[in-house]
Amino acid sequence: MRIAFFGDVVGRSGREGLAQYLPGLRRRLGLDFVAVNAENAAAGFGITEKTARELYAAGADCLTLGNHAWDQKEALTYIVREPRLIRPLNYPRLSHAPGRGAQLFTTERGRQVLVVNLLGRVHMEALDDPFAAVDQELEACPLGEGADAIIVDMHAEATSEKMAMGHFCDGRASLVVGSHSHVPTADAQILPGGSAFQTDAGACADYDSVIGNQKDEPIRRFTTRISQGRYKPAEGPATVCGVFVETDDATGLARRIEPIRIGGRLAQTVPVVAETVAAAL
Repeated sequence: MRIAFFGDVVGRSGREGLAQYLPGLRRRLGLDFVAVNAENAAAGFGITEKTARELYAAGADCLTLGNHAWDQKEALTYIVREPRLIRPLNYPRLSHAPGRGAQLFTTERGRQVLVVNLLGRVHMEALDDPFAAVDQELEACPLGEGADAIIVDMHAEATSEKMAMGHFCDGRASLVVGSHSHVPTADAQILPGGSAFQTDAGACADYDSVIGNQKDEPIRRFTTRISQGRYKPAEGPATVCGVFVETDDATGLARRIEPIRIGGRLAQTVPVVAETVAAAL
């Protein structure tokens, strides 16, 4: 199976970039399933029904969230009606967070894909233990039995926590990938147990920015320690950043992982698949 995960979509630039490039990437890479982190899709803060529909129309099969999940109040009710939208799994039970933290999807070819969204705790909101939460989920829906592929989106600040989650899930997930940092890391790899991993997928955002935001306000806060306004998403052309993974149909483990970067300012890289090579001959 061929799957892709795209990092945090930031504002209009990120949405338009995904709309421009994702349909072609689905065809070019023969993608069976696409997950997208969309917690910054609505003007940089949260998700709305309108922005979610734009991402589904672009080709996303599933949207994950993070620490900005509820910045747009309509998300509290929209997530109840939309099973393709997933919030972090490890909210405390007493919070009565709406929606789901994990969901099993069926692809057009009848394959089962489990998507799990987690929120880290280092320098983030104090939620329940993400390791205990994902462990319970993976026990309930094992790779190769309950699901043909499993994607774990670890939305976290600390690279160490993301890497620890990768090793914790190694051999039990097809892909463990970090989100939230908005900068693609250069460590795409297959871990010893067979799980694909990258510390952070990066963002779908204008990179002439400060992590997707217009530069003036972040620079002002760093230099003066005074806030004079809200962060606003940068509006230039987006670089669409993500990871491509090919799994073994027999085990669900990864056979290949490569980064995706297309459009905008960053160095471009798009995986080459067998069909692409054959078409070029």
